Amino acid sequence: MTRATSNWAAFTAAEQDLARTVEERFAAFTHHVVATLRKDGSPRTSGLEVRFLAGELWLGMMPDSLKALDLRRDPRFALQANPGPGTEMAGGDVRIAGRAVEVHDPREKAGYSEEVKPPEPFHLFRTELTEVVRTCVEDDTYLVVQIWRPGVPVRTLRRT
Repeated sequence: MTRATSNWAAFTAAEQDLARTVEERFAAFTHHVVATLRKDGSPRTSGLEVRFLAGELWLGMMPDSLKALDLRRDPRFALQANPGPGTEMAGGDVRIAGRAVEVHDPREKAGYSEEVKPPEPFHLFRTELTEVVRTCVEDDTYLVVQIWRPGVPVRTLRRT
C-alpha cells in the first residue's frame, strides 16, 4: 500500500497554524535528527540541517554521506526537530515523516545553493510528506498530540 504524500506548500495551505509551529521549532536550532534505513533495514540516525524554501522542505547532505546513500536506496525518512536544552521543549516535540527525492536538475540545485550556500558538492533532496506530528503539554494538564496526514485534517488527541 502506498501512502499519500504532500509537499510542504500543500501542508502549509491545509494547516497553516501547525505548519507555522513546525517551522518555528525547526528554526529554533540549526541541527536536527534524521532517521534513514540501512541496507539491512535497521534504522540509522544522523545529524542534519533542514531548510524550508519555495514551498518545499529540503534536506541537504555532504557527498556520499551514509544518510544520502541510505535515502538513494530507500527514500523513507523520519525527521525530528532538536528539542533544545533542558526539558521544557518550548513549542513542543515535532516530527516529520515521508520520502526524500533526490534533486538532479542543475538549475534547481543552483537555486538552492544561491539561497543556502552549502559546501560544494552536495546531495539535495526534496521531501514528500506522509505525516507531521506535534506533541506538547497544554495548561500543565494535558498531553496533546496533533497528527496530520495528506488529505486528512489534523487529528488532535488529548490525554491527562
